[in-house]
Amino acid sequence: MANERRDAAAIKRGGGRALIPLDGIESYDSASSIAATCSAPICFMIAAGPSLYSTGCSARLREESQGSANAPLLERLNILLSDEPDRPSQAEIAREFGMTENAVKQAFHRLRQRYRQLLREEVAHTVATPAEIEDELRHLIAALRS
Repeated sequence: MANERRDAAAIKRGGGRALIPLDGIESYDSASSIAATCSAPICFMIAAGPSLYSTGCSARLREESQGSANAPLLERLNILLSDEPDRPSQAEIAREFGMTENAVKQAFHRLRQRYRQLLREEVAHTVATPAEIEDELRHLIAALRS
């Protein structure tokens, strides 16, 4: 019974799905490699600026957090998602808000999960069918890495 419960929980958390790493997504070298690896809508979005996706996702994260008791914390954690050179560390944010570093790490993990969901929704607006979302995300990440 314990194994069945564990397996059901794994499926509930997305078990069986292919993982798409989003670390390092904002770095890329040339538009020519991008054009060779992705579809026209994604190429346009990347060529127009890789921040278009992140800007839309960040704006939606800010909208969702407004009015929340955690809004100042989420705003500070949102900075960690950006590529700003003077980003604070998680330890600095923990001291600033009187939290443990582990609590900040957990909050940042939840923020990144929500960011991934929003990025998936943004990509979904550029494809014809939901089945193409995974492929477009893979193309997007490959293009940004190359």
